[in-house]
Amino acid sequence: MGVLSRTMKVHLVDGTYELFRQHFGSANRRGESGRDPGPYDATIGVLTSTLQLIEDGATHVAVASDHVIESFRNDLWDGYKTSEGMLPELLEQIPLMEEGLVAMGVATWAMVEWEADDALGAAAAVADADERVEQVLIVTPDKDLGQCVKGQRVVQYDRRKREVIDEDAVRAKFGVGPESIPDYLGLVGDTADGFPGLPGWGAKSTAAVLARYTHLEDIPAEASLWEVDGLRGAAKLSKALQEGMELALLFRIIATVDRDVPVGTVDDWRWSGPTDDFPAFCDRLGVPALAHRATTLAR
Repeated sequence: MGVLSRTMKVHLVDGTYELFRQHFGSANRRGESGRDPGPYDATIGVLTSTLQLIEDGATHVAVASDHVIESFRNDLWDGYKTSEGMLPELLEQIPLMEEGLVAMGVATWAMVEWEADDALGAAAAVADADERVEQVLIVTPDKDLGQCVKGQRVVQYDRRKREVIDEDAVRAKFGVGPESIPDYLGLVGDTADGFPGLPGWGAKSTAAVLARYTHLEDIPAEASLWEVDGLRGAAKLSKALQEGMELALLFRIIATVDRDVPVGTVDDWRWSGPTDDFPAFCDRLGVPALAHRATTLAR
């Protein structure tokens, strides 16, 4: 048997982020054009942008979404993010977006117990283990997914900025490598996800300490033992860590992508064209041309 050539790129899309991006992007465009908002604009935007990936050469595409915003993490921390306060027009479009993606023939993971990030992380690991895969692109700039980046093989892709985020880019942005991102978030917190981190631990001090020690449990208990140049307030930081270690470890668990999600195999994510349901779905949304575009692309 000959050597397997790596010819395949896998695109893993954060559908929840994409829905938000399309909603607020289309709102800006509507403001410029003066057109009244449509109730399905964000969904149409996600379907169009996903099809655009395929038109640009993507062959293996999967989309993960937060079918419900709550997850197992809400059982771990009362303040964790919920759907409360979310725009109703976005909440209503999540299942619609999922229905449209399935009809378009795109592998879709609608998360209930887990979050979209977990499915993306699990799929990235599956794709990374597949020798046929040349590169895995996690299509979202979400900082949580930085922990899944691996060299230039598993990267994030920010479509809005058209920017690839590889391991060097993660280090440049956060001051730590991908393996330390959950520890980093455990200390600094994440306001978007609703957990606070520890008092006094800011981005710079956290990066400086974790760049030396990598993980929370490897940080010496006594500040006098810290080998971190130029760090101010080490004694206060050490005290906050010792008093709040249990919380920091909990926040790290919350920030850690759970890769134990059933996502199938790379072959399951190959796009082979829309289903027979897609034209009727597009008619419902008032975009019959999108179905024609997808059918033409599949030929």
